[in-house]
Formats: sequence, C-alpha cells, structure tokens
Amino acid sequence: MDGWALSLVLVAAAVHAFWNFSAKRVGNGGASFVFLYYSVAAAVFAPAAVVFLVLSPQRPEWTWLIAALVTAALHVVYGIALQRGYAVGDLSVVYPLARGTGPLLSVLAAVLFLGEDPGAPGLVGALLVIAGVLVVSSGAQAQDGASPARRRAGVFYGVLTGVLIAGYTLWDAHSVTGLAVPPLVYFGSGALVQSLLLAPVALRDRARVARLWRDHRREALTIGLLSPVAYLLVLYALQVAPVSLVAPARELSIVLGGLAAWRVLGEAHAVRRLAGSAVVLAGIAAIAMA
Repeated sequence: MDGWALSLVLVAAAVHAFWNFSAKRVGNGGASFVFLYYSVAAAVFAPAAVVFLVLSPQRPEWTWLIAALVTAALHVVYGIALQRGYAVGDLSVVYPLARGTGPLLSVLAAVLFLGEDPGAPGLVGALLVIAGVLVVSSGAQAQDGASPARRRAGVFYGVLTGVLIAGYTLWDAHSVTGLAVPPLVYFGSGALVQSLLLAPVALRDRARVARLWRDHRREALTIGLLSPVAYLLVLYALQVAPVSLVAPARELSIVLGGLAAWRVLGEAHAVRRLAGSAVVLAGIAAIAMA
C-alpha cells in the first residue's frame, strides 16, 4: 500500500477506536443519540461541502445525489445497530466483531459469488477471523453478572454492524472511484441526509433528545466531529489504494478498542477478548496479503 494511504488509514483507525469508546459510554442513547451526532457532523461538514463545490471547477452530477442517499441509508441503519449493540453488549465483544466481519464477508463473497481464489493466505485469514470471533464470544459467565444472553446480544449486534460496514465500505469505494464523487462532498451531503432521515425520530421525542444533549453533549460533539474525520481519511485513502488493502489495514482499531475496554471500562474477560481481537487482526492481515 502507498505510504501516504497507509498513514491516513492508521490515523483513521486510532480516531475510530476513540469515538466508539465515546459511543459506548452513552450506551442506551438509541436512534435519538445517533441523530444528535449525525446532526453535529452535518452542521460542520455540509457547509464545508457547499464551499468546496463553489470553489471547485468540478461540476456536480446527479449520480452524486444517488451515492449520498445510499450511503446515508446504510449509515443510519449502521449507527442505530451499533448504538443498540453498545446498550446490550460489551465494547470488547461488539467492537471487534463489528470491525472484523467486513473483511471476512468480502473474502466469502469473492469465493462464493465471483469465483475468485483467495489462495492460502486468504483462506488462513478467514479461518483466523472465525477463530478470533469464537474466542471473543465464548467463555464462562462473568462474576460481575454479565450473562450469556448479554454476550449473545453483543455478538448479534456486532456481526450485524459488521455486515453494514462491509456494505457501506464497498459502496463508498464505488462512489469515490467509479462515480468520482469528491470525498468531502460525498460525506457532507451524506451527513445531511442522515440527519434528515432521523429527524422524525427526534421530533417524536423532543424531551429525550434534549435530555441526551444536556447529559451527553461532550460525547455527541466528540463522535460528530471525530467520526467524520476517520471516515474522510479512509475515503481519501480509497482514492489512492484498493479497498482490499484499505479495509483490512483500518482494523488496527480492533486492538485499540480492546485495550480501552480492558484498561478504561474494566470489562470482564477483556484480556481474553483482547487476545481474540489480536487473532482477528492477524486474520485480516492475512486476508490483505491474499
């Protein structure tokens, strides 16, 4: 991978792990909290996208709007699934599963539907991801009361979030390369649509939104600003490096998230889950070599 692209992806991974840690601290914020941080992102980056369009010689095309609508829909479902996962499961379960499922699904899709041969590294990587997932999602009941049902819920929402990540990553790569949508315009317009899609949820329960903003304003601002930064860094990396390399490299955030769950949140079995996350990361590295 190009050195500049790799630098962008590694910084994005660190930023991504940090904002997910902030999302976990809110826990049961639900769609209302997702609306808040998407609105923060839209308030900052939609005007920036307009300025870019005014100053850029490149003229917008109608396909850019379609690209923004699709990514916004995927991101809204992703945001709700992720926040629900953090409400019912541990960071050290949900986060590595969400981040590790995407590359695994890409390999499986290539083998089953595209007739591709990933070779020995790809197959070994897929097996390592599966093994790491089993390590993360297994184990005895925690002494602090974390039940098997809670672990299963975390696994379900982690995998669901990973499926959505795989979907929007593939669509993003197509949008910024095949459709040539400038990353800033793509994200700014997408963020605005995301906020509008969730506006009915906010309007139905204004009191809850106001309470979440009062109690978790710092987290909403952190996620609303840092999530776009991580996302834009990856979009720019996708312009100069293939998605098959960018997607696995960004998964360094799995280990960072595991460390935060262990050292900051004090989650049960976090050391074992961190070890499982490292196995997932090794599998993703092997997939990148395929």
